[in-house]
Parts: sequence; C-alpha cells; structure tokens
Amino acid sequence: MVLRVEKTTSAVQAAAVAAASRSTRLTGRAALLAVVICAIALSLAYPVREYLAQRQQIDQLLAQKQATSQQVEALRQEAAQLGRTSYVEQQAEDQLHMCFPDEQCYEAITGSSPVTALPGKPPADPWYAKLWQSVQRAGQEPSR
Repeated sequence: MVLRVEKTTSAVQAAAVAAASRSTRLTGRAALLAVVICAIALSLAYPVREYLAQRQQIDQLLAQKQATSQQVEALRQEAAQLGRTSYVEQQAEDQLHMCFPDEQCYEAITGSSPVTALPGKPPADPWYAKLWQSVQRAGQEPSR
C-alpha cells in the first residue's frame, strides 16, 4: 500500500506541473478568441464614432433651431408693434425727430459746449488743402 500512495502522489504532482505549464501557454483557441475579439472591436469602432458625431451634430442643430425660433418670435412681436399706428408715430418722433404738420417741435440741446481746438495747436488743414499742397509740390521742379 505504501507504493500505491507514492505513485498517487507523484501522479498528482505530475498532473499539477502539466496543468501549470498548459495554463501559461497560449493555446490555439485562446489566440483565435483574441483575434475575433479584436476584429469585433475594430469593426465597431468606426460606427460608434460616427454615431457619437451625429448625436453631437443633432444637439447643435437643436440649439440652432431653438435660437432661430426665439428670433422668429421676437420678429413677430416687432411686426405686431409696427402694425400699431401709435407705436409708429412714437418711433417717428423719437428717432426721426418728426412731428405732425399742425404741431411745433422743439429739440432740447444739453448744456455741453461745442468742441473747440486746443490752444497752442493750430487747427488741422482739411483734406482737400493737403491734397492741393501735394499737387503743387509735385508740379515744382526738383531742387538739386
């Protein structure tokens, strides 16, 4: 019986060594599985990237649509205001300084003084004077 126990122990040890050596080696099945997983990952990478890009474009278009609809609403409100005669008259008075024929219009000017040239500096010549001076200089004979 002692011999049998020794044979069994050596058989168990040999099986453990063989199992350890097999687990560290890359088998054909494992290599095939790795190739298949890589192929699936590579074939899904481009469609996923396109999907994400399309979702981003959709979000941008929705934001643009919302901004455009707000502009349309503001323009509708302005059109409604321009349809009222009282609003048009008010804008004509405020922006164009217009008044009705039977009214007298006055414009109040604030107390600021008109801008004058600084003392000590002569006023600048107008553009046409500078142009005429350059024409006269061009017509003179060059001095040697």
